[in-house]
This record gives sequence, structure tokens and C-alpha cells, in this order.
Amino acid sequence: MQVLQYIQQNWMEWLFAAMTFILGCLYRDVRKRLKEEQHRSTAIAEGVQSLLRESIVQNYNKYQEREYCPIYAKESIKRVYEAYHGLGGNDVATKLYNTILEMKEEPKEE
Repeated sequence: MQVLQYIQQNWMEWLFAAMTFILGCLYRDVRKRLKEEQHRSTAIAEGVQSLLRESIVQNYNKYQEREYCPIYAKESIKRVYEAYHGLGGNDVATKLYNTILEMKEEPKEE
């Protein structure tokens, strides 16, 4: 009889304790998934940044040999650099990018 009376008097406390435990478990699971997703997103961003940097370097090498860079190529390189810079890139590729933009747009006439 005392057990039933105890349950009747304290059922709300037990209900809140159970809900708190369940919500804590759910929060822990969501937090773990969020960290995994952030790690994956960071890895993807770094990979894309590396590919964009490589594109800038390849274009630099290509047009450095030619000693000129057509205007359509400069426009393309600008877009690549903006995306690269937006992902946090700002190192040697910036120097190469600026060098490309300073190049002549037409080949030397011989």
C-alpha cells in the first residue's frame, strides 16, 4: 500500500527524470552526428580548395610559357580565384593569380 501511495505522489518526478535521460541521450547522438558532419564538410572544403589552387597553378604554368593570357582565360581564372579565396585560400596562389592578371592578353607579334 505504501508503494502505491509513493508512486502516486512522485510519478511526476520520475516522469521528468526519464524524459531528461532520454533527451540527454538524443542530444548526445545529435551532437556526435553534427561533429562528424562538420569534419566531413571541412574535409570537402579543403579538398575543393586544393583543386582550385591546382587549377590556378596549372593556368599560371600554361600562360607563363606562352607569355600571354587571353581575356577569356583571365575571366575564368578570376572566378576560380574568388571561389578559392572564399574557401580561405590565400597563399602562393594569390601571387600567381596577380601575375596572370598582369600578363598581356595578346601574343607578341613577330
